[in-house]
Amino acid sequence: MSIYGLLGKNISYSFSKDYFNKKFAKLGLDNCIYKNFDINKIEDLTLLLDNNIEHLKGLSVTIPYKEKVFQYLDEIDEAAQEIGAVNTIKILDDYRLKGYNTDVYGFKRSLQPLLQIHHKNALILGTGGASKAVAYTLDQLHINYQYISRKPKNKHIISYDDITADVMKKFQIIINCTPLGTFPNIDNFPKIPYKYLTKNHLLFDLIYNPVETFFLKKGKEKKASVKNGLQMLELQAEKAWEIWNS
Repeated sequence: MSIYGLLGKNISYSFSKDYFNKKFAKLGLDNCIYKNFDINKIEDLTLLLDNNIEHLKGLSVTIPYKEKVFQYLDEIDEAAQEIGAVNTIKILDDYRLKGYNTDVYGFKRSLQPLLQIHHKNALILGTGGASKAVAYTLDQLHINYQYISRKPKNKHIISYDDITADVMKKFQIIINCTPLGTFPNIDNFPKIPYKYLTKNHLLFDLIYNPVETFFLKKGKEKKASVKNGLQMLELQAEKAWEIWNS
């Protein structure tokens, strides 16, 4: 039996388990199974590995462990090291763990078709592991960005209260990297001044459950371009599968 799984906290909302198990069924891989490994703290990863390591082939990593998992890895891919976040772990033949980041691949492929000539600056909502992959991608695309946080930790991050009409006019890409709005808490949303949105804005939400968050609904109301994170999820999942089987 080959076991794959998603490592995270409160991850019942995730589509990954269903996505991969359907994939295994379609490919006739009866010896493969994908599980949710929902742990309360990163330290619980040690026991998880002890109980599954003989059959474990790979892990996907989600909130809130994309950065915290580093201390448990034996090797880290160069790009993931530079990004500062891991969302994919391959279990090597000698049971050592190697970390990768496939979020960049998924996000870049999902975002690029939506970009227009005026999309030169982006607001990144949130400062967690997912936001680091987004920032890395924007650097590759030569798009300037500004981090937004409820509790700014340094001068390079501003608060939601600092988002003025002028800021909204300059930054016409807005990317939600927070979990705000994820099922079942669908009434939550990032506190940006939605009244300043225009048809020139592009709103990208890494959330895919629900399909349309409050964040995206407000964008549609203002005729902005919007996209959820489902395609990104699928693209990064396929890249992870490629890594696990390389």
